[in-house]
Amino acid sequence: MRILIAADHAGFDVKELLGERARETGHEVTDLGPPNRDAVDYPDFAHDLARALLAGKGDLGVLVCGTGIGMAMAANRHRGVRAAQCHDAFTAEYARRHNNANVLCVGSRTTGPGVAVQILDIFLSTPFEGGRHLRRVEKIEVEQGTGLRAHGTAPPAPDKERHS
Repeated sequence: MRILIAADHAGFDVKELLGERARETGHEVTDLGPPNRDAVDYPDFAHDLARALLAGKGDLGVLVCGTGIGMAMAANRHRGVRAAQCHDAFTAEYARRHNNANVLCVGSRTTGPGVAVQILDIFLSTPFEGGRHLRRVEKIEVEQGTGLRAHGTAPPAPDKERHS
């Protein structure tokens, strides 16, 4: 599998570790940076990886920052990217199995290196189940600027009782 990987300065060391692990397990890895621990802005790398993934330059992506949250937020701005911030084996498995996540986001300050490797291994080896989950994943996409789902229907009106 072709894996794209990127980080910010906080995630540099874990990016290097995960890139090496992916190579060791037979994956082709493209490192999108940064090349060192110098301070950088995480959205730049999240957007670069998302664009490369959507352009077909990789099959899955891996993003690492201090918490994984900022990277996930930035990557998910791109239609077709389903970035999941995972912190353990369960979240990594179900991000792939039920949500068909195509980008793994890991926090270098919140996840130890051993757990990060375990998360990567599970994420890369778990297939999407499809079935009823496909319908749900398709409902994630919204046409930009319209509020309409990708298949042209409006989301249901908010339930006032539930939101009061």
